Amino acid sequence: MPITRLNHAVLYVAELDRSVRFYTDVMRFRAIPMTPEGFRAAFLQAPGSINDHDLGLFEIGSQAAPSAAGRSTVGLYHLAWEVDTLAELERLAGVLTDAGALTGASDHGTTKSLYGADPDGLEFEVAWIVPAELLDDAARDARRRIGRLDLAREKERYGAETQGGIRPGAVR
Repeated sequence: MPITRLNHAVLYVAELDRSVRFYTDVMRFRAIPMTPEGFRAAFLQAPGSINDHDLGLFEIGSQAAPSAAGRSTVGLYHLAWEVDTLAELERLAGVLTDAGALTGASDHGTTKSLYGADPDGLEFEVAWIVPAELLDDAARDARRRIGRLDLAREKERYGAETQGGIRPGAVR
């Protein structure tokens, strides 16, 4: 049987409480009470998720050096989470801006993405995926470039409340 999707990610963080606050207050994840005894860790579930947990956070202490991944070492570049509507993507753009965590926004043709960084500088993406039935040649061709995200234009084109995402049987 093939792999069907990513279930969860685990991150090492400098200060657990600070990271939990960010992911619960800013990203609206909820804490799941499943931390093993003797660990300084937290497990979080994304809003709307059916996973047991989507994110594990393990504290390694405030003396931890920043991640050098992508600059001088190999490592994970970013995690990407999906939202269901452009209205939610727009809401998150405001929340991330207010938290000082928004680092960019891009139009990838078939996905509309925000980029941010958590308190440890670990990068993440939040994306709305154009539903297969609304894809056209222009959106498919735009996958070969990265453009500036214009949320107002995309909401006008696709609708603020249009459900995005890939559904079983959809052809991309």
